[in-house]
Amino acid sequence: MNTHFKFHYAYVIVFCCCLIMGVVIGLVMSCAGIFYTPVSDDLGVSKGDFGLYMTFVYSCSFFMLSVAGKMMDKFSARVLLAGGTAIVGLIYIGMSQFDKVWQFYVAGGLIGIVLSFLLYLSYPVLISRWFNSGVGFFIGLCSAASGIGGIVFNPIGGYLLQVYGWRTAYLIFGAIILIGIFPLLAVLLRDDPYKIGLKPLGRKEQEYVSSGMDYAEAIRSPTFYTMLVFAFLMISVSTLNLFLPTYITSVGFSVEQSSLVASAVMLGVTIGKLILGYINDKSPIAGVFLFSGCGILGFIFLLFGTKMFILIVIGAFLFGWAYAAVTVETALLVRIVFGTKDYSKIFSNISISLALGGAVMAGVWGYLADFLDFKVIFIIALVLLACAAGIGWISIKKSAKNIY
Repeated sequence: MNTHFKFHYAYVIVFCCCLIMGVVIGLVMSCAGIFYTPVSDDLGVSKGDFGLYMTFVYSCSFFMLSVAGKMMDKFSARVLLAGGTAIVGLIYIGMSQFDKVWQFYVAGGLIGIVLSFLLYLSYPVLISRWFNSGVGFFIGLCSAASGIGGIVFNPIGGYLLQVYGWRTAYLIFGAIILIGIFPLLAVLLRDDPYKIGLKPLGRKEQEYVSSGMDYAEAIRSPTFYTMLVFAFLMISVSTLNLFLPTYITSVGFSVEQSSLVASAVMLGVTIGKLILGYINDKSPIAGVFLFSGCGILGFIFLLFGTKMFILIVIGAFLFGWAYAAVTVETALLVRIVFGTKDYSKIFSNISISLALGGAVMAGVWGYLADFLDFKVIFIIALVLLACAAGIGWISIKKSAKNIY
C-alpha cells in the first residue's frame, strides 16, 4: 500500500489565508478594543468618539463588498490580498503619528475598503478555488485563526501599551503586517490552481464544484434573498456578544467573572469554527442544526444561570458556537446553494448583509438594553437564531445539488 503523502500547493494557500486571518485580522479587528482607552485619553476625546472609527470600517466595507467580489474574479487575488495587506500595514504605521480623531476616521474608511477583500472574501474564495473536498474544515480553520490571533496578540498589545504607549504599539503592529506578512503573501499566494498546472485538491464533489448558478441567475432567485436574511439574522445574534459583559455584571457577578465569560465565548468561537467546518463536509444540515442547537441551549443557560456562574460560563461557550457560524455557515451555505461558478460575486453580495447587520444591530441591541430586560433580549435572539436555522435548512433542501 502506498502511504506516501503527496504535497499539494493548496496547503500553502491555507497557510496564507491563516496568516491573513490570524495576523492581519487578528491585529486589526481582534485587538482594536485595547486601544480605545489610551488613545481617547491621550487625544482628549470620549471613547465613543474614538470608537466611531470602527463605524467607518464597517460602513466602507459595506459599500465596497459588491465591487470587491467582481474584482476578485477579474484581477489577481495575490495582488489584491498582498497589496491590501501592505496598505493596512502602512495605515497602522501612520496611525502611530495621528493627533486628531478625524484622522482615525479617514484611516478607518481606508481599512474598511481593504477589509472587504481581506476579512470577507479572502479565505472563502481561495479555499473554494483550491479544494474540491474538505472545504468546510479549511474554511473553519482559516476563520478560527482570527480568534487565535486575538488570543495571542491581545496580551502582547496590552504589554506594549503599558510599557511603551499606544503610538509604539500601532507602529509595531503595522511593522508586523508590512514587514512580516506582506512579503510572504506576495511570494506564496497564487490565484487559481489551473493557472499553475494543478487541479483543486480532492475528488469528492468534483461535478458539484465545477457547476452552479451564474451571478445574474442567482440574484434573481428567491434563495438569494433568503440567504441575505440568513446572514442578517446570524450577525444580529452574534453582536449580542458586545453586551454579555454588561449582562453578567447586571445580575451580580464581578468584572473579573465577566472577563472569564468573554474568554468562554472566544473558546467556543474557535472550537466551533473548526468542528462546524468539519461537520459541514459530512452533512451541511447537521451543521445547521449543530450551531442552532448549541446557540439556543447557550441562551437558555444564560437565562437560567443567574444563580450559578458555571451555567453562565457553559452558556457563553455554547453561544460561541452560534457566533462561529456567522462566518463559517454563511460562506458554506452560499457555496452549497449556488455552487462555485460565480461564488466570489454572489458571496460578496451576501456579505453586504453581514456588514450592514453588524453596524445596525449593535446599536439596536444597545437601545433595547436601555428599555428591556436582558431576558427579553435573549428570548428575541433565540427566536432569531431558530429562524436562521429554518432558513438554512430550507435553502439546503431547495438547492439544485444536495450534498448532505
